[in-house]
Amino acid sequence: MVTKDVSVVLTHGAWADGSSWARVIATLKAETVKVFAAPLPLTSLAADVAALNRSLDRTEGPIVLAGHAYAGAVIALARPERVKALVYVTALAPDEGEKVADVFYHSEPHPQAPKLAPDSDGLIWLPEGAFATAFAQHAAAEDRAVLSAVQRPISLNCISVPVGRPLWKDVPSWFLLAEDDRMIAPETQRYMAERMQAKIKVHAVDHTPSVTAPATVVNIIRDAMRSVTGN
Repeated sequence: MVTKDVSVVLTHGAWADGSSWARVIATLKAETVKVFAAPLPLTSLAADVAALNRSLDRTEGPIVLAGHAYAGAVIALARPERVKALVYVTALAPDEGEKVADVFYHSEPHPQAPKLAPDSDGLIWLPEGAFATAFAQHAAAEDRAVLSAVQRPISLNCISVPVGRPLWKDVPSWFLLAEDDRMIAPETQRYMAERMQAKIKVHAVDHTPSVTAPATVVNIIRDAMRSVTGN
């Protein structure tokens, strides 16, 4: 596969940082793929889109843009010129005029989904126990410990504003639908993926497959890269 002209930009969701992509990065780097993990402040949707665009400016050539969870909303609002494919990893995909919260709560939550509420600063933290029960229940204990330690809270300003026209209306999209996801209901994922007319890949993975099933994530990114390179 010709990869030298394509950059892959990975975008983390709520309660995570770029380290959640570590195993995906390592695999792609070993294949000489140009890969970047975009750091998001998670302070507002607009600030996150601006931060992503700054990361895109550090790349050259066509881009495959991947987003996990909340970041699905962010990647769909990125500067479009060089984005040639979108990869949604158990991600949220609000349509124009919708809010992230609208699609997050589209279906009945899993019985073990955590109860989420903002603190006095308007920030939502994930309860520590939720990493084992819902966020990454397939992960090893040491991986869950790291995820919990590095978690970044998300602001209400990220999920409570209507989004603009999403890129998935114009750019080919792939969607990793996680059958064992306890954070974003699989029914919600299918609803969004079918509405997007994405290429849907269904796997028995949890909400954070970049940690617990990185090979599955890499395979979907490779598919998107092939669509860009024509291989």
